[in-house]
Amino acid sequence: MRKLRVLMLMHEGCVPPDSIEGVSDEEMAGWKTEYDVKVSLHTLGHDVIPLAVGDELNVIRTAIQRHKPHVAFNLMEDFYGITVFDQHVVAYLELLRQPYTGCNPRGMMLTRDKGLCKKVLSYHRIRVPQFAVFARGRAVKRPGRLAFPLFVKSTVADSSAGIAQASIVYDDEKLRKRVEFIHDQLGTNAIAEEYIEGRELYVGVVGNRRLQTFPVWEMLFEKLPDDVPHIATAKVKFDTRYQTRCGIRTQAAEDLPPGVEQRMYDLSRRAYRALVMSGYARMDFRLREDGRIYLLEANPNPHLAYGEDFAESAHVTGVKYTQLIQRILSLGIRYRSEALY
Repeated sequence: MRKLRVLMLMHEGCVPPDSIEGVSDEEMAGWKTEYDVKVSLHTLGHDVIPLAVGDELNVIRTAIQRHKPHVAFNLMEDFYGITVFDQHVVAYLELLRQPYTGCNPRGMMLTRDKGLCKKVLSYHRIRVPQFAVFARGRAVKRPGRLAFPLFVKSTVADSSAGIAQASIVYDDEKLRKRVEFIHDQLGTNAIAEEYIEGRELYVGVVGNRRLQTFPVWEMLFEKLPDDVPHIATAKVKFDTRYQTRCGIRTQAAEDLPPGVEQRMYDLSRRAYRALVMSGYARMDFRLREDGRIYLLEANPNPHLAYGEDFAESAHVTGVKYTQLIQRILSLGIRYRSEALY
């Protein structure tokens, strides 16, 4: 394996230290992914150039001209504080003819907008919840086809921003209030989708043309009362005390009905290709008791930290963390945007 010059693109404030000795888990939370990727790249023998990116793209151009990296390892999740602008960072890399890891800008555009994503998936006959998008500045009027309960969230925010138990609504007044909450607090359009009761399942996908799926992963809510919706709220994802109190954990899915596992792998690959994704992604599903599978979201560039669901599901197949990072790196070098057009 040849030694590569790798330009690591990350947010300001996320540049990790050289050592984590004496650093608590809470202190690491903001830059754990960056640290784990950086350590793995060094372990693999690559020359790593960390780059903090703020609200100016010219720092990327300058770094590319100075260091002439073989590949940019993209860990940007937004730009200028706007989630959907991360696609423009990747588009800029393409304009500079700079190979990069992760999803391409077209795939990001189609997946970051949850309404648009569901329209594309529906066209390809991939089952998604019934939904409606409520734009800012317009009256909240529920279409007759959309039945309660509904799950209300931002059309573009990620990491469960704005998602709480109050996101599940049961009447038009609560729908109006929650949509207005999203409009006012997050400054984005809102989407209300049919709430699917069932098991929360994830499938990791890696590849450009030839795709590999990782074992189905499940989020368990072992101590959460039955009358409380089992959804991945911000507290469920990030509040460690709440996770312990409510028995929130993830693991390889067990006791899936016959044929469900293979159907989920097939759906994941179909969705990945329909949404023109590349690099790596995570598909979020709900499995109802009657066996129906709903694709909730397609997530490009999911969290890569060691111990996170994506890396853990890869590990079950025998892909160690450093091997996963190397594979993502190799896919980035081999990817050619011209193949899309």
